[in-house]
Amino acid sequence: MAFQTEIPVTTEGVVEYLTSNFGTEVSTQELLKAADEFKCSYATIKKRLKQYKKSIGKWNLTIEEAREVFEKQIVKSDPKASLVPSKDELYVPFGNFNSVKKIIKSKKFYPTFITGLSGNGKTFGVEQAASSLNRELIRVNITVETDEDDLIGGFRLSNGSTVWHNGPVIEALERGAILLLDEIDLASNKILCLQSILEGKGVFLKKIGKYVRPADGFNVIATANTKGKGSDDGRFIGTNVLNEAFLERFAITLEQEYPSPAIEVKILHKQCADKDFCARLADWAQIIRKTFADGGIDEVISTRRLVHIVKAFEIFGSKEDAIQFSINRFDDETKQAFLELYDKIDADFNVSSDDLTDQPN
Repeated sequence: MAFQTEIPVTTEGVVEYLTSNFGTEVSTQELLKAADEFKCSYATIKKRLKQYKKSIGKWNLTIEEAREVFEKQIVKSDPKASLVPSKDELYVPFGNFNSVKKIIKSKKFYPTFITGLSGNGKTFGVEQAASSLNRELIRVNITVETDEDDLIGGFRLSNGSTVWHNGPVIEALERGAILLLDEIDLASNKILCLQSILEGKGVFLKKIGKYVRPADGFNVIATANTKGKGSDDGRFIGTNVLNEAFLERFAITLEQEYPSPAIEVKILHKQCADKDFCARLADWAQIIRKTFADGGIDEVISTRRLVHIVKAFEIFGSKEDAIQFSINRFDDETKQAFLELYDKIDADFNVSSDDLTDQPN
């Protein structure tokens, strides 16, 4: 007795069959033939081609057409859903949050540069400010390799032909969204393609002969660990000296500091029920940061690192493990100094003596 092999019904398989036999423009008649070919119902074939439907009884199977139809459906149903950052119920506003929120709320074009040490909430604050105002935000993580094609857009291979695709900058321009350039001091001179955009003039897409003007509400906010002058102390290897004319196009520079101990306790207490532990961690970090600022040590405990610690405490149930696991990234000398300091702050801290003394060679 022969067994009939069932043909798997996948979107890719159905599209390949239809385009090979009937081209990219198909109707109900062609879908019925596909149903016979795949030995399944018409409803199944129709479901597989949902994103390709152009109108009643008509489907366009080109990739670009499907993308455009899909995007139109998304915008029509909820134009903000995909680009408005999610609200984080654990977020505690501090630092430049209110200033950033005022800038975004004004809907004025006002390029803003935010600088500060790593892990102090620069990017998170911008995202939550946009979320609180229900404003779209497109975040671009900058690296030394980021170029015009990554930012502005370019031609991509689609269904055997090259098709123009907008980059994140053009998407933000056309939608009137906030463009967040994260870690901008890692960029090379290739970032200079944004010069005219930072003047509020939009950009001419020479590859397709189209001028894109900024929609109402468009703005650029950049975050960095330096002020675009490089890192003299070597803490932020990879940061570059940015073009002075480029930096001059940012209207203001906001300096982001770590939160005060009181605010930091609130942040940590949102993540951890032990408020006393949170308070001791905030005091510990404050002492370390002061010593760092005075040149006494080369490392610092960020707010992000403290959040890592309280989350580890919630997982492991041990202050000792939580702190040690979270500071193992530092060299042995720094790690030991940090442990000794916390041991003096918290009488209930029971780290082993081996961790507080130099190990024998």
